[in-house]
Amino acid sequence: IDMEKVVCDLANRKVWFEKEDLTTFDALIIKKVGSSYSPHLLDRLEILHYLTKLGVKVFSKPDRILKLLDRLSCTTRLAAAGIPMPASFITEDTQKACSAISCYGKAILKPLFSTKARGMMVVEDGPHVQKQLEEFKLQGNKLFYIQKMIDIPERDLGLSFLGGQYLATYARVKSNGSWNTTTRSGGKYKTDEPTAEMIKLAWKAQNIFGLDFTCVDMAITEEGPMIFEVSAFGGFRGLKEANGIDASARYADYVLTHLNEVTA
Repeated sequence: IDMEKVVCDLANRKVWFEKEDLTTFDALIIKKVGSSYSPHLLDRLEILHYLTKLGVKVFSKPDRILKLLDRLSCTTRLAAAGIPMPASFITEDTQKACSAISCYGKAILKPLFSTKARGMMVVEDGPHVQKQLEEFKLQGNKLFYIQKMIDIPERDLGLSFLGGQYLATYARVKSNGSWNTTTRSGGKYKTDEPTAEMIKLAWKAQNIFGLDFTCVDMAITEEGPMIFEVSAFGGFRGLKEANGIDASARYADYVLTHLNEVTA
């Protein structure tokens, strides 16, 4: 279902995708709601949330995904729960942003809506910081989300969960001298076996949001495991390439089982 073509008719309490009346479906699974992250996706999730009010079961629940789509919303909830994360500083003030970068030495500017490191900028303390901040703002970023750049190995991890149960872990391994591990920058998926402590930490992070399927991004640092984010949608490709797991089939089975339990 392409959300761009979905029509929400509130007067008649209907939601249409072409000729399909989505209010008649038993369930919907959200994999993506757009080709790229943006505030516009929040509107699409509101339409899906309306469907739940009409009795359609949606996995994961749209109102829970809403709390993750915005990077700041995700970060503040993780921080409030005491999840170990890289030091982060949020401000609209350019001078205070300069001071934070000076304190960190090296940092990453992150847009509030992005995936696979799109729009992120690595900045170092120095005479050009203010100019870089101004450039970042001109790209449409009214808020400075600044995260201290930490030394991590050549890989970070994606710990996947289905229905709150640990599924498997894949590693994203750097290549081409990139600062990040994303496949968009040439990163490759490899299998990995995290410790029980790491799985417990990832479970705690994802449990804050209660998604049906998600992936927790983690890196091993000198200070121990740190969480970067909990994914709003999770990824199938890493599990397939690194672990041979068909997550889409597992997810479909989970949904069918859950529906049967609800109606039993």
